[in-house]
Amino acid sequence: MKHELPQLNYAYDALEPYIDAQTMEIHHTKHHQAYVDKLNAALDKYPDLVGKPLEELLTNLQNLSVDDADRIAIRNHGGGHMNHSLFWKYLDPSNQKDEQFVADVAVTFGSVEDFKKQFTDSATKLFGSGWTWLIRNGKTSKIEIINLPLQDNPIMLGNEPLLGLDVWEHAYYIKHQNRRPEYIESFWKVLKII
Repeated sequence: MKHELPQLNYAYDALEPYIDAQTMEIHHTKHHQAYVDKLNAALDKYPDLVGKPLEELLTNLQNLSVDDADRIAIRNHGGGHMNHSLFWKYLDPSNQKDEQFVADVAVTFGSVEDFKKQFTDSATKLFGSGWTWLIRNGKTSKIEIINLPLQDNPIMLGNEPLLGLDVWEHAYYIKHQNRRPEYIESFWKVLKII
């Protein structure tokens, strides 16, 4: 079974005025759909990989019996598909505050506000396109903030993604243009789990 674009549990305008409907629609139906389509195109050459879970593909990239160009395509487009699939869930307006998550963040960073400041600082300073993540380190079990380039996902490094922010310009340029810090502030206003 081929990979498919996940449906959102909310309308494109549900995050207004912070994240505009036009950006959400383009981001979901154009950018995310392109990752899905290009991932499927790369996998079509390898029938034994079609239908494999995304996590399995991304955590075993180096062991896949594929051409180097297809390995790069699986990494980039599979990562884009996974990252965006998680991102839409983080933004879901029906989310409830996750008290355990809040407690874990407060213990690790001193307070939720300190966490937001550190995460915002990291996302603001990320050069170029990529993602800022809150992860559980797969080796130490500690919660950490990391930046990853392009569409890399924390599972590629053996870590568990807990929260991610897309800081590619396509995620915010229509409304916020080049004002990434303004977009990050909007992200905190729509995020319900913390």
